[in-house]
Amino acid sequence: MVPGRAELFQRLATTQHPGALFVTCSDARVIPELMTQREPGDLFVIRNAGNMVPSYAPGPGGESASVEYAVAVLAVTDIVICGHSDCGAMTAISTGRCLDDVPAVADWLHHADAAKAVNAAGTYSSPGEKLRALIRENVISQLANISTHPSVALALRQGRLNLHGWVYDIETGGVETLDPATGRFVPLIDNPCPTPTPARLGQSV
Repeated sequence: MVPGRAELFQRLATTQHPGALFVTCSDARVIPELMTQREPGDLFVIRNAGNMVPSYAPGPGGESASVEYAVAVLAVTDIVICGHSDCGAMTAISTGRCLDDVPAVADWLHHADAAKAVNAAGTYSSPGEKLRALIRENVISQLANISTHPSVALALRQGRLNLHGWVYDIETGGVETLDPATGRFVPLIDNPCPTPTPARLGQSV
């Protein structure tokens, strides 16, 4: 047990009440609790390559089950989809890397096909700019995907759930959030949510 945290972990031993579902990449450099300055128990986390959430479909699925549990059982009030700089999954898509040696990865990355299509239609001054745009477009795409899940759709309709799109910069530690009014990503520090509680982590979209 972490010294000095006995009371916290005793409380968490039998219950959890996270305020938010945080969907982010498996990248070892991305630490949700460190990024958000939250305590253990504050976030219900899904991590996978490229911070993907497949659109809802009948049948078993780890992401679908986790989303459903977070929203329908734990009653989280916020969902954050968080991409990040230097994302390997997005780099593979952006550069058209051959993935024949990792067929499971290649199949998984099809969940970013919508973002890939939008990104391919753009004009960029450099490969780095193209990658930056894809990382952000993928966050937008995954927000659309998660909205197809019945538990999410219902909670959104009932006004008890907010969606947020973030991009985390590994080098600076800065976070950009999707501004729903403009469709652009803006610094989170300059655009905080009006109610800064653990369940209100960013700008609602």
